[in-house]
Amino acid sequence: MVILPKPNCTDGELNEITTLLETLGYSVHISKGVERTVIGAVGAPDADKAAAIQRLEALPQVDRVVPVLKPYKLVSRDFQPNNTVVRVGSVCFGDGSLSIMAGPCTVETPEQLLSTARAVKDAGAHVLRGGAYKPSTSPYGFQGLGEEGLRLLSEAREETGMPVITEVMDPRDVELVSAHADILQIGARSMTNFSLLKEVGAARRPVMLKRGMSSTIEEWLHAAEYLATHGNTEILLCERGIRTFETATRNTFDVNAIPVVQSLSHLPVVADPSHGTGRRALVAPVARAAVAAGADSVMVEVHPDPSSALKDGAQALTFADFRRLVPELRAVAAALGRPMAISD
Repeated sequence: MVILPKPNCTDGELNEITTLLETLGYSVHISKGVERTVIGAVGAPDADKAAAIQRLEALPQVDRVVPVLKPYKLVSRDFQPNNTVVRVGSVCFGDGSLSIMAGPCTVETPEQLLSTARAVKDAGAHVLRGGAYKPSTSPYGFQGLGEEGLRLLSEAREETGMPVITEVMDPRDVELVSAHADILQIGARSMTNFSLLKEVGAARRPVMLKRGMSSTIEEWLHAAEYLATHGNTEILLCERGIRTFETATRNTFDVNAIPVVQSLSHLPVVADPSHGTGRRALVAPVARAAVAAGADSVMVEVHPDPSSALKDGAQALTFADFRRLVPELRAVAAALGRPMAISD
């Protein structure tokens, strides 16, 4: 449930509310906005909820209590009506602006990564993406450079000033990856790795949660709830396509999911048309559609020579492709009255 204190509620009166909630067996989450503070309470049995609401409404500093009916509580828009804004350096997600994440699927060599980082930075990217650890369907596929890849990403950030996003796959690697990455990525295959979700939730580092390949929107939001209940509310939700009967594309990019999720949750939404289509020629039109549908950010793969890429070359843009894409996305955003994100 959500407790709305009166606007003039003091810190002492807030403490009285939280103490009562904890006594009743609730886990308390406080969100302080510009105009008012919202208190979320989760965890106690539903049978006790009516009595708890009565006791809370009896407090003079409580304006009203609103039950949250959705099974996911903290990430629900019922809990927080206003959009969450996730700040990574100077880049904001969820404030109405459009940001772009770009870079190679996998870190391969220092030259490959740095040349791509420079190219996407010059073309207008805000965040550098690159995989140090890569899941692969085949055990014989390239699995990434691991810690060496993380070090190269840190060097690219140092040179370009762009924040870095990279995937973490193992709960044991969360601390190491957090030392190099500004945003932790949880991939589609890991969306239901609950041990990983709990560990990343406790890391207090911005995280991007990709939708599972065959996951419903509700299941996706449940996974985000795992992160939030373990302390991390700086969550980006990434639509990256789902598995359907269609074989013309690698996945089916669910553009519907963008406005649907934004109606259900206060978290920013990222679109990944590279994985969503798996085909270079489709990345730009689907990216434009995602921006038109309201995506807060777009993530695309860029490689200096896609034909020689160790992973996912068929969906990677060339430098020239990316230079053409950025002004197209800027134009779509501008038509909707949205500015581009600010970057260093």
